[in-house]
Amino acid sequence: MKIVTWNINGVRARIGNLTHWLTESAPDIACLQEIKTVDEQFPRAEIEALGYNVEIHGQKGFNGVAILSKLRFDEVIRGLPGDDTDEQARFIEGVFSTDKGALRVASLYLPNGNPIDDEKKFSYKLSWMARLERWAEERLLLEEALVLAGDYNVIPEPIDAKFPENWLTDALFQPETRQAFRRLKNLGFTEAVRAVTDAPDTFTFWDYQAGAWQKNNGIRIDHLLLSPEAANRFSSASIEKHVRAWEKPSDHVPVAVELAFAPI
Repeated sequence: MKIVTWNINGVRARIGNLTHWLTESAPDIACLQEIKTVDEQFPRAEIEALGYNVEIHGQKGFNGVAILSKLRFDEVIRGLPGDDTDEQARFIEGVFSTDKGALRVASLYLPNGNPIDDEKKFSYKLSWMARLERWAEERLLLEEALVLAGDYNVIPEPIDAKFPENWLTDALFQPETRQAFRRLKNLGFTEAVRAVTDAPDTFTFWDYQAGAWQKNNGIRIDHLLLSPEAANRFSSASIEKHVRAWEKPSDHVPVAVELAFAPI
């Protein structure tokens, strides 16, 4: 079973790229972030025509997440618990039936947190990550296969940036940010890409500015975390880097994991 995360950076603006990619890559489950649309304006028909079930947690103009699945959804939950005042659409989880039991997949879009001297923005990022950690602790108690897929807006280590020194004052690379990500992983998750490669220049995002793509001046901020039950079925992980060279691309590319599950 192929599960992919992709920050699409505007689903309506890139629906042609999305449908082409769904046909080419053929994921079983695709987790999208930054769809930038309300639920009613999501291009559902074009995606359903390709055989996908669609669940959305949208927001006008920015944020927004979705899960596209060839499997039928058994359950869908929208929003990360822990703060009833949080109106930003950044989290959706779906539960599916497989030959090995329940599979739970979350599509998440962590706050950027910049600028770090804006206490409200950076503190929101850290508090959101703390809420995610608490949620993950509870979900792990279910002992299900769990995949946390998304744009984490976290550069975990210096090797995950072409020029780490350029990110020292950025929220994505702050010690507090990286520590929060490590705490989440240390609950028992396997970070899929780094489980298969420790190579430098392994990136998932290239800015639109200053020829970043052409110079391979990238960072790795899109991650797939696997619970022990999912990691036991882990086959491979890959970054579909070629998508960044398409016409009108997102600044992120899809990141995929293969797990030895079959739908029922």
